[in-house]
Amino acid sequence: MHEATLTIGQLAERSGVAPSALRYYERLGLIRAERTGGNQRRYARTELRRVAFIRISQQVGVSLEEIRDALDSLPAGRTPTPDDWAALSRAWRSRLDEKIRLLGKLRDDLDGCIGCGCLSLQRCTLYNPGDALAAEGSGARLMLPRPAPDAA
Repeated sequence: MHEATLTIGQLAERSGVAPSALRYYERLGLIRAERTGGNQRRYARTELRRVAFIRISQQVGVSLEEIRDALDSLPAGRTPTPDDWAALSRAWRSRLDEKIRLLGKLRDDLDGCIGCGCLSLQRCTLYNPGDALAAEGSGARLMLPRPAPDAA
């Protein structure tokens, strides 16, 4: 075993992630640990990058299943190169751009809504009298992108 490994406590301290979460990530196959003769976990320092990737991906709303799929696309047994990370980034770019667009729309629409106290229900982007939008499906129909007419 390589001498530059980290214990679970060290990985938790360096990454800012609780040991229980690290064990959960390991159970899901998001990170990997070797075991000592005494069955203690030892993590390669490269797992710090994976944990950072997991944390930031979760912060922008990516599910752990999607994160696992992305990490599974990276090479096993070697540290991912900048090209590996760039390929992963390209795969998520359009999805992240859409999230950014939606966050901007939410910010801009809620500025007016919060400021006005909903005194103008005719212009409110969240007002749905009589639940008229129920036929379109669940969720915030006025905020989410609407499907194209031929997609229905």
